[in-house]
Amino acid sequence: MIDSHWKYLCYRLMWTGLDFLFPPACGGCGKPGSRWCTDCQQNIVLLSKPCCSVCGIPIRRNSGICQDCQLDRPSFRILRSWSVFEAPVRNALHRLKYRQDIGLGDALAVQFSGFVSNLNWPINLVVPVPLGQKRLFERGYNQVGLIARPLSLSMNLTYVPTALSRERDTRSQVGLTKLERHNNVRGAFIANRSRVKNHVVLLVDDVATTGSTLSSCAEALYAAGAQDVFAVTLARALAHHSLV
Repeated sequence: MIDSHWKYLCYRLMWTGLDFLFPPACGGCGKPGSRWCTDCQQNIVLLSKPCCSVCGIPIRRNSGICQDCQLDRPSFRILRSWSVFEAPVRNALHRLKYRQDIGLGDALAVQFSGFVSNLNWPINLVVPVPLGQKRLFERGYNQVGLIARPLSLSMNLTYVPTALSRERDTRSQVGLTKLERHNNVRGAFIANRSRVKNHVVLLVDDVATTGSTLSSCAEALYAAGAQDVFAVTLARALAHHSLV
């Protein structure tokens, strides 16, 4: 625990030093002075409750499983998302993903880790959803890893970015129907048995839409011997976002 504490402290100090040398602007609103300002932290749009006990999507019943999960239950045990895919989180994720504002990963993880800790899941391994080789080469980094790594340090969990890989590049999921998303990522992932066997995995992604990618990843992790798989995302896209 002490070793992890110092690793996380050093990680935060590194970003603080970079902020001093290169003053940042907020990823949510653009205000100068911080990577993730106090106003944006307070303006996050939370998912309404009650929610599906499996995928976390808002439902009308006080308890139960949504219709989609009843018809085709995903492979992960539980999925929960920190916020709705709306400003300011949406703005920050776009900057992190498309504008190389890599410091936002650490800034978002500070608040995100509190949400994940409060879930009280019996996890011991943190695994990010991997990018395909083509997108990784074009972007130069996996934006999910920039969030998952400080999350693991803050929670004293082992971070294993190589636990999952893509066997093939897939199309972007944006604009695809639920069935198209499911088919697009079916069998696209493979897990490293030596890294995940008998572990309870926290699978991390930036945005969940239908949950198809996370379910496909969980299937690969279970096939490699993972004891259990829980999933979290920073944001959840809802029907009115035109992504599902």
